[in-house]
Amino acid sequence: MTFQTASHEGADVRPSIAVATGFLSQAFLWMFAGLLLTAGVAFVVQTNQGVMAAVAGAWLPIVLGQLALAWGIGLGIRRMSATLALGLFFVYAATLGFTIGVITSLYRIESVFTAFLSASAMFGAAGIYGVVTKRSLANIGGVLTIGLFGLIAASVVNLLLPNGTLGWIISLVGVGLFTVLTAYDTQRIASGGLVAVAGSVEKAAVLGALQLYLDFVNLFLFLLRLLGSRR
Repeated sequence: MTFQTASHEGADVRPSIAVATGFLSQAFLWMFAGLLLTAGVAFVVQTNQGVMAAVAGAWLPIVLGQLALAWGIGLGIRRMSATLALGLFFVYAATLGFTIGVITSLYRIESVFTAFLSASAMFGAAGIYGVVTKRSLANIGGVLTIGLFGLIAASVVNLLLPNGTLGWIISLVGVGLFTVLTAYDTQRIASGGLVAVAGSVEKAAVLGALQLYLDFVNLFLFLLRLLGSRR
């Protein structure tokens, strides 16, 4: 699991409908580009046993590096240029391709496709809801953050003391949490709420892409764990 999320601080800024639509479109564009890069790297990893073995052998440093990079983008985006932020986002997406490639290799190909299609449907539905609903989701941001840290803590416990039932519950909660996070993040991006955090529209689009990317990847991984059949 990745679990990384970017900062959710900052006041909401309400742009015009045209600006909000363009802003959200740009965030989704970078997000999809990141996903394509991740998928490409994952494919290369799965077709090269040497690379896969190397990634498996350096699993902990890679994961820690990914965590540091994601948090670095989210927390330091105001002090970097939009070009640097976007470049770091693509570096992160590429490195995640290594871990995704190893994880998906453990499951049957049909399970991977099922999880991907399910994640796409749920992500799309949640994103549309976040845009069209007239209800403000801003007040659930704190609850979602607490839930995320609780999920991380439970996952660490289950890693140290494996329990099948607890693992199933964690995956189920993870699917629900990241589905709601998708709606929350989509509405926050469309409302312009990330501009105050990032410092500019261009950097806010990159930060929004990172948040949506992480929502989708985590949703996919939790669904894969729930629905997937191992090789």
